[in-house]
Amino acid sequence: MLKITLMMVITTDGFIAKNAGQPSIEWTSNADKQIFVEKTKMAGVIIMGNSTFKTINRPLPGRLIKVLTRTPENFENIEGQVEYTNNQPEELLKELEDKGFSEAVLAGGTEVNSLFLNQGLVDELLITIEPILFGGGLTLFKDLDLDIKLELMEYKDLGNSVINLKYKVISTPL
Repeated sequence: MLKITLMMVITTDGFIAKNAGQPSIEWTSNADKQIFVEKTKMAGVIIMGNSTFKTINRPLPGRLIKVLTRTPENFENIEGQVEYTNNQPEELLKELEDKGFSEAVLAGGTEVNSLFLNQGLVDELLITIEPILFGGGLTLFKDLDLDIKLELMEYKDLGNSVINLKYKVISTPL
């Protein structure tokens, strides 16, 4: 089965953005950007929702971006670089596995993160915590009632009060 690493950057008060249109690159550290590039190039594929993709709005060299949307027919695929799909998570993971991928990075947003986690499809979380407070905004997950246990596998001090945490999911939703 394809290994799924949910990779997100959050504020110290737990938000991934102030609103749906805010690119994370505006407020995240260079250290977080470097981890993102390294991890996503290693995996070779990134899964994200359409709103999250709009904050990037371009292909990323050396990586396939699978964009989840309810209306893929409204978008133009760039074969092998940016591909839109309305497949359910398990179908999408099977397709990626069939293409030879062994790992994928799940990169948001809130709804896509929730969809995959709620279906028990996330193996690890790689979370960077930035020293900034928003006081409100979009959270890592949306409207989930969970009791998922995690095991801290790695802690990295990235400098400038930025930390990166790697967790293994040890129990999944019922």
